[in-house]
Amino acid sequence: MIAAFANWLHATSLGWAAGGGLPWVEPACKTVHFLGLALLIGCAGVYDLRLLGMAKGLALGPLQRLMPFAALGFLINLATGVVMFAGSPFQYLENVTFWLKMLFIALAGVNVLAFYLTGLARQVAALGPGRAGRGQAHRCRLALLVDWRRVLGPHVAVHRERVLTNLPRAPDVNLRNSSGATI
Repeated sequence: MIAAFANWLHATSLGWAAGGGLPWVEPACKTVHFLGLALLIGCAGVYDLRLLGMAKGLALGPLQRLMPFAALGFLINLATGVVMFAGSPFQYLENVTFWLKMLFIALAGVNVLAFYLTGLARQVAALGPGRAGRGQAHRCRLALLVDWRRVLGPHVAVHRERVLTNLPRAPDVNLRNSSGATI
């Protein structure tokens, strides 16, 4: 089923453009993907670190207003990720690191949903300067930071691997020393 979807997506004009039909699409997507990741991790990371006790002079309520920007960063990454996937789906589908990345993104999503649906976000918003999150809120955000770190490791590996596999192969060269022997 996933392979059928990948074939269909790759056969679309989006797959053609991202797969090299328009040479600027892939580098543009990678650039925007990186900016979305910086927006997501930057906004959510500041909030999570403050909840864990850093920069206690800042109130948590105003920092919580950064979360829509973190969500925007996630949506940017989702859109650019789909475009990059469309360009070369089987390079991703056959990559264990890609699936680890997807697993950790899903775990982070479950964590965020739990944080907001259980009412922890409302409790935390009431914390003023000088106070850190406690108990379940503390554990939830710490787990989220760990999840995002786990997402970033495979994220970098997936894109580094893709770059390395697309490099042209160097020609075979026989080097000889001054006496004519192959080195």
